[in-house]
Amino acid sequence: MEIIDITAPVSRRSVMWPGSGPPSQQFTSHTDQGDPSTVSRWELSAHTGTHADARMHFIPGGWTIDALELSRCVGPCRVVDLTHLEGHVGRADLETAGVAGTARLLLKTRNSELGLLNREAFAEDYAAISLEAAEYLVEIGVETVGVDYLSVEPFEDKEFNTHHTLLGADVVILEGLMLA
Repeated sequence: MEIIDITAPVSRRSVMWPGSGPPSQQFTSHTDQGDPSTVSRWELSAHTGTHADARMHFIPGGWTIDALELSRCVGPCRVVDLTHLEGHVGRADLETAGVAGTARLLLKTRNSELGLLNREAFAEDYAAISLEAAEYLVEIGVETVGVDYLSVEPFEDKEFNTHHTLLGADVVILEGLMLA
């Protein structure tokens, strides 16, 4: 099996969700200063770079990230190229792509072509998963879904319907994947 690293690097220039500060690193010891080892302390939002959403993120009493079974995130997956779509991913787009029967599904959208994760400025018009598409993913039994920007949720949905639908059905959400 081929293993491909699709995680985004983390730096002070990483794109951040609006209102989140950039990651910061402080060295607590450093071999350049005569210390026996180099050790650093990091401060960052849980939504920095590539990350998984805990069920508790939107579902009261849901599992926390330390309870996530990593086997749900590692293994064979299917990457669907949806870079041709101009809007959000819809049910019909997933039906056309024939994703039924896929346990781990990664959606490559125009976000990858535009290099949105490589930019410092946040883009509100990123491609996301529509509510109807999320409902379809639950209906066909997808266990893990990943996207190529900071959220599965359309920025304009302030009720977080996509998150509630997926996490409510215990679908693991991976966000910030480098699929270019």
